[in-house]
Amino acid sequence: MRPPPILLAHSYYLQHDPKQVRKMKPYPPLATLIVAALLRRQGHDVALFDAMLAPGEHEFEQLLDATSPRIVAIVEDNFNFLTKMCTTRMREATLTMIRAAKGRACRVAVNGADASDQPATYLDAGADAVISGEPEVTLAELVGVWTDGGGELDAVRGLVLPGNGAAGFLRVGPRPFIQELDALPFPAWDLIDVPRYREAWGRAHGRLSWNMVTSRGCPYGCNWCAKPMFGRGYAQRSPASVADELRSLRDAVGPDHVWFADDIFGLTPRWIEGFADAVGARDAITPFAIQSRVNLMTPGAVEGLARAGCEEVWLGVESGSQKVLDAMDKGSTVAQAREATRRLKARGIRACWFIQLGYPGEGWSEILLTRDLLREEQPHEIGVSVAYALPGTEFYSRVQQQLGSERHWRTSDDLAMLFRGTYSTPFYRAVRDLLHDEATGGLGADRLALDGRWADLANAEAEFRSSAPTTSVTRDLRGRPDQSVHVE
Repeated sequence: MRPPPILLAHSYYLQHDPKQVRKMKPYPPLATLIVAALLRRQGHDVALFDAMLAPGEHEFEQLLDATSPRIVAIVEDNFNFLTKMCTTRMREATLTMIRAAKGRACRVAVNGADASDQPATYLDAGADAVISGEPEVTLAELVGVWTDGGGELDAVRGLVLPGNGAAGFLRVGPRPFIQELDALPFPAWDLIDVPRYREAWGRAHGRLSWNMVTSRGCPYGCNWCAKPMFGRGYAQRSPASVADELRSLRDAVGPDHVWFADDIFGLTPRWIEGFADAVGARDAITPFAIQSRVNLMTPGAVEGLARAGCEEVWLGVESGSQKVLDAMDKGSTVAQAREATRRLKARGIRACWFIQLGYPGEGWSEILLTRDLLREEQPHEIGVSVAYALPGTEFYSRVQQQLGSERHWRTSDDLAMLFRGTYSTPFYRAVRDLLHDEATGGLGADRLALDGRWADLANAEAEFRSSAPTTSVTRDLRGRPDQSVHVE
């Protein structure tokens, strides 16, 4: 009789995140699919629960009953930047899934940024093990112990196990990061309901986008950026391996576009140029988007990206104030943000910016510098957030004493200040809305109307400084009858 499959799952339900439902850009769980392919390589039968387009946790329970697995591994997609935020709704979903699996006598392992940071939360919910850091090799060894009965759990490096110590758990020694990324198998795309994704993307955007990754980690030291999974090292696949995967993906799935989910795509111009050569040689050029840094957009890098088919680059511009960038240990300059944006535009590549509000030391004058930079350079699109303290970062240690009981956003749209920032949450939301209107309205916007709204916000900011209670500003913003300053 064939043994039951190992059930892999993740807990990012798009339906639980209203902002992401509005954007409707669902991607399959890339990290989970790589784990699935590795387990298959070792001879295991694997099933997948893909939460991304599922209506809720009840669908996971239905699959539990249909497959009757003995082992359940909830492996988050660690390449999806939304999982780093560790939203409380995502955590709740994971804990519900753990309890459902344990209620059916399954052995349960969990891997993800929040589980790595807060293992006791998941072990207390019933998980038998938390996998800290990269999951592939650790989970493969864990499954070997659980299925073959050989070896001891406390010898599997990278595990966090229930324990009786002061912390309530036992950390087995850390596992070295994977350096030979080319040795990993391509993701198990056949486990995904591709038509379901194609329909969602086609309805919202008219084309299907798919995700890939070429590297792990980031060597830069922005002091607010968490690196619980891959650390500050940087491991990179060869251009040939990535091009081979892109060719295979085109044959197996046929996406119209690819999102490279790396923290930093193509660290050097030489790698990017090699990638352009490799995809050209395989007739695999596909429109794609990446994340990178302004200081890496050299003329050679931009030329290579254009030749490889890049149509969009997201840059961590963060602020128009050099003082704020230096406080973040960003390692880049405002001048580099201007140069990178102009170079990308000159080669027909969309230049998009991440902007971060509310970092300590940012005041009204710094916010206006960000606005002015946006007005002058006109990026094609922006994403705006507020400073968010994640465990394990230098920034977190600085503001930890200011954090209350709520230390995570519930969904990705909260934009809530969780520490004592310069201004209130509603104030930053109003700034966010104005920055978006600057970006989307751009040259066609009613400049007088936008200037009027900035003047209204400046008046609110002045009132904030003159009267200590935040409520006076909040009341002012919420109470404007013309809704000229919009607060959610």
